[in-house]
Amino acid sequence: MTPDAALEALRAHAEPGKAEAMARYHKAARSYLGVGNTAINDLAADWRHSLSLDDRLTLAAGLWDTDIHEARIAAAKVLTQARIRPDDTPVWRMICGWVPEFDAWAIADHACLAGHRRVMADLSRLDEVARWTTSGQMWTRRAALVITLPLTRANHPGVAEAAARDRVLGWAAGYLDDPQWFIQKAVAWWLRDLSKHDVPRAQAFLDAHGARMKPFARAEAAKHL
Repeated sequence: MTPDAALEALRAHAEPGKAEAMARYHKAARSYLGVGNTAINDLAADWRHSLSLDDRLTLAAGLWDTDIHEARIAAAKVLTQARIRPDDTPVWRMICGWVPEFDAWAIADHACLAGHRRVMADLSRLDEVARWTTSGQMWTRRAALVITLPLTRANHPGVAEAAARDRVLGWAAGYLDDPQWFIQKAVAWWLRDLSKHDVPRAQAFLDAHGARMKPFARAEAAKHL
């Protein structure tokens, strides 16, 4: 499956009038085909199951480089896999290479979904994610929280996961004076998800830092407490 063939397969699922609506909704200056998520999911699943890892990397790179909305979503989905044995560094490197190009939430979130698995497979990758927290690019700073969301989800984290959880909470505390809405929303999202599994840490963060949070973010973070 070549990138050109994959792009044609995506185009075949375009819905009349949908591209214009997507452009208005996502507000990022790029091409939109008008393909719904179900079709992208089905195509990406077929490519993920039928292609070797090397071929998937080639396909993902080619789709991403088109800068077409649905192609970038598909590129991320092609690399979204819970287990890669052995865990494959080129997949992580590709995802990290995409991060500086994030400019809209949907593409960023799908790429971070692929990154979720790679972070949890090797927590030493947080050292690289930590560098994103000081980026001058807002979407890169936000990605540091979005890509680490799986750390919120264990009811009984091991020692390494608990330490990683505390590390990301430190990043979140450092974001509280950031004026960007998407950053404050990401902090709230991380704490809200954490509160479902680790009330003491979530509550401690709010006790220590809640007064500095934007009211909407504080309310979202405390939604399940």
